[in-house]
Amino acid sequence: MAIEVGTKLEGKVTGITHFGAFVDLTGGVTGLVHISEIADSYVKDVHEHLKINDMVKVKVINVDKDGKIGLSIRQAVDKPPEQQQYSQQTQQRGPRDRGGRPSKPGGFGRSPSFDDKLSRFLKDSEERISTLKKSTESKRGGRGGRRS
Repeated sequence: MAIEVGTKLEGKVTGITHFGAFVDLTGGVTGLVHISEIADSYVKDVHEHLKINDMVKVKVINVDKDGKIGLSIRQAVDKPPEQQQYSQQTQQRGPRDRGGRPSKPGGFGRSPSFDDKLSRFLKDSEERISTLKKSTESKRGGRGGRRS
């Protein structure tokens, strides 16, 4: 049986690493379930979710030219329709940084132009300088005048 993207298969966990788990599929073919594809929630340690020799249902999410097979446990689980729609929407939004913002310019909404960034920088800079001047003037004893 040829392994194609989108196929759901049953497999046996043969190895666990800090970045995921290796799953033996039919015919001695092995694929990798990345740690991000194990569960819908955050996975800190793969050992908390899987053990060697566990039988798992996986979905083939990619097959590289060099024969590497990418698998997903969380995409293989059938979800209720409303939850499925939500996960499709979040996948369509594209990659995000840690703050939830798009990681690529123009990925979601309008990215700020150079002029917008420059004006924001100048405003922040002026505010910081004025705050710094106020704090140093108060330490000098007034309006910054020198004593004779």
